[in-house]
Amino acid sequence: MTVDLHHRVTLKHDTNQALGIGRFAVDFMAEKIGKPDERVFERISLFHTDAVLCGLSALALGTNAPTVLRREALDYPDSQGACVFGSTKRVHAEKAVVANSSAVREWDSNGTNFGYNPDLGHTAGEFGHNDFYPVAIAAAQMRGLDGRKALRGMILLDEIRGRLAEVFSLKTYKIDHVVHGAIASAATFGAMMGATAEQIESAIGMVVAHYIPFRAIRAGKQLSDSKGASAAISAEVAVLAMLRSMRGFVGPRDIFRNKEAIFRLNEPTDGDRSPFDIVLTHSGDQFAVMGMHFKLGLYEHQSAGALQGLINLIQDAPALLNDPTGKHIKSIVVKAYQPAFGIIGDPAKRDPHTRQSADHSMVYIVATKLRKALDLAARKGSTHLANTNDGHWKALMLSPFDYNEEAIFNSDTRRLMERITFEHGGPDYDAKYPDGIPTSLVITDDAGRKHDSGLVMYPSGHARNTTANLRDILDHKFRMLGELAVADPNALLTRLNLADRSAQDVASLYDFEILDRGKFE
Repeated sequence: MTVDLHHRVTLKHDTNQALGIGRFAVDFMAEKIGKPDERVFERISLFHTDAVLCGLSALALGTNAPTVLRREALDYPDSQGACVFGSTKRVHAEKAVVANSSAVREWDSNGTNFGYNPDLGHTAGEFGHNDFYPVAIAAAQMRGLDGRKALRGMILLDEIRGRLAEVFSLKTYKIDHVVHGAIASAATFGAMMGATAEQIESAIGMVVAHYIPFRAIRAGKQLSDSKGASAAISAEVAVLAMLRSMRGFVGPRDIFRNKEAIFRLNEPTDGDRSPFDIVLTHSGDQFAVMGMHFKLGLYEHQSAGALQGLINLIQDAPALLNDPTGKHIKSIVVKAYQPAFGIIGDPAKRDPHTRQSADHSMVYIVATKLRKALDLAARKGSTHLANTNDGHWKALMLSPFDYNEEAIFNSDTRRLMERITFEHGGPDYDAKYPDGIPTSLVITDDAGRKHDSGLVMYPSGHARNTTANLRDILDHKFRMLGELAVADPNALLTRLNLADRSAQDVASLYDFEILDRGKFE
């Protein structure tokens, strides 16, 4: 393990990187190394709040997987365990984690990373999401740690997960991106629970050797609960592997250099080395979480550029919305990069029948945003819809109700979908990802005029966007989801401000009632 002057630790490809991650995690949580800037704590706190509100609203609306897994967790009492959302009853840690992580991920609306660090030449471009914070909360509840320590655990988890995403593209080999999160979960949970570096190495070995999910869970014309619960299930087995290792079970050692494990198996190397170095930040403000992106509503992150392009055009040409049927819009052409085109441009997703398919359909997402704009313009007048970018994002924010059965089969949305063409932008677009989300959108109106968004690289919510008032838009999102979930959203937001929460506060963090809004349909 090499420490440099840029607040980084490098785990070289010819070393035991699993053990190195274990040592780094133990030292970071013990504060023997590492002093993150306050901006990092503020950022991680925002992502955590975002994740919890996504999860609570999914439970309030009775979505299937989170409800099933929460009920399952409550059947596994453990006085030394952790809590599920909306309860102070202690349950087995891995059960609390799978339930809460499933809820967090259900809407597909929490944070995203893109695995891009050009300064180090680490641009593998594996994406992933901030699904794993329940791991840190579970450990904090079990060990009696305060909110600041819980946030530190989340920083660590995202650091390991994010840096692995920069050096190894799981999706290239049809492996699900949650593997990086599972490795990070094992390391973080172990370090917070007082495990040794060797025990963490053992648990990481178990995760990689026994529990590799493939992208088959995301394939098919209509997606199932497995897609949304993938991160949760991987976090569950990571916690279980770590607990097993702490009880004395010995898993495979040195897993990153194991020729039969996923890394060298897919990217063979000569000698006794893994395919990559791993560079982990321990201090300052250049942690991986600072490069992660927020979703400003419910949509697949690959569509963010198209949504920004649409907002830009209706802001510049409000007359496009003057007829509520959208008759002034003859056609829309969206161009984007791979993997956006491959993932949300799948022809099967032109006719989504489930929420999990609709929120991975570019034509559905854009058409729904446009339909909302047309509806709102009909009520308010197109010139009074909103007068700023931030105003448009808030006024047209996609909510869970934009993906229920009524919305999915809305006849107006379906008519707009027929006018949308989604094309691969080609090498010029591909070369700009994952630095940005290179997308363009051209609307041809009924007079034959073309309205071109130009290339959108850093839409609102993107880590490199400098124009949007992120806090203001997020506040709208938090309140939109919070009002679905609890009686007093303001009190909940105060509760989730973990930086000044005591260990007792963390222990009772989920001591509130989740509203029952009926089953989401």
